[in-house]
Amino acid sequence: MTDFTASIFASNFVIADPDVTFTRGESNLTHYGQYNTIQRGFTMMNSFCKTCGTMLWRKGGGFPGMTIARIGTVDDFSLHDTVLKPEFEQFGKHRPSWLSGAVGVQQFHGNHSAGEP
Repeated sequence: MTDFTASIFASNFVIADPDVTFTRGESNLTHYGQYNTIQRGFTMMNSFCKTCGTMLWRKGGGFPGMTIARIGTVDDFSLHDTVLKPEFEQFGKHRPSWLSGAVGVQQFHGNHSAGEP
C-alpha cells in the first residue's frame, strides 16, 4: 500500500468528472502519471498542489470519467461523518496485523472495483 500513498492509509471518494468544479487554484496544479504500481495494470494520474505538494486526487484507467479525490480536500468537515463516511475498505490483505478494520464498513481482501472479496 505504501506504493500508492506513502502511508498505510488513504481515505478517498469517487465523483463523476462532470460534477468536479474548481473555485480557485486550478493553475497551481501539477500532474504525475504512473503505470507500474497499479494492481490491475491501469495508468493512474495523480494531481498535486505545486505549492505544498499535497496530492488532491487521482484519475485511474480503471475508473473512466471519474475522479478519486482525497477526503481531506473537502473543507466542510460535517460531510466527513455523513456523505463522505467510508462504505468499504479494500486491499485488506495488506493491513498490518496490529490494525483492525473500520467498524461498520464492507471489507475487501483485494480491489473492490475488481470484485475481489
